Amino acid sequence: MADTTAAAGEPHRQHDTREAVFFGGVYGSVLASSMVAALIQYGRSSAADRSYDAAWLLVTAFASALAHGYAHYIAERVPHRRGDVLRALRDEWPLVAAVLPTVFLLAGAGWEWWPANGVEYSVFVLNIAILFTLGLVTARRSARSWPATLLLGLADALLGVVVVVANALIK
Repeated sequence: MADTTAAAGEPHRQHDTREAVFFGGVYGSVLASSMVAALIQYGRSSAADRSYDAAWLLVTAFASALAHGYAHYIAERVPHRRGDVLRALRDEWPLVAAVLPTVFLLAGAGWEWWPANGVEYSVFVLNIAILFTLGLVTARRSARSWPATLLLGLADALLGVVVVVANALIK
């Protein structure tokens, strides 16, 4: 993470792109799975329902990115330059990008490219695979051995499942 100087000479934390991508990837994958789990609780599974679910997930991802970017902007409490708030929001693109595969699966079911009933299982498998992959990549970047890397990837995927199940039970 790089430090730059803010307008008044105070340190200003600039978020590392790699950190933002991994954070957004994990957050977006868990958000997508949790939203789908919450939306399917109502038992509706028509193509129109899946189109609605895709749109709702995309709106939620943008709202989450907006809230997270704004929280960074406020929490850092340093003098800001003009445009810093827009940069803080722009830096949340990985969160939105991480939900796009789920939006695609839901929208595809809505467009009747594949069955709308049961698409949530594909969503969960995809997002768990994303969490596993992110765990693998971060473990390898920290110079872990392959056995440790695989265990960490599995642990990250399992933790993602736990978080999604907990969110589904709470809702």
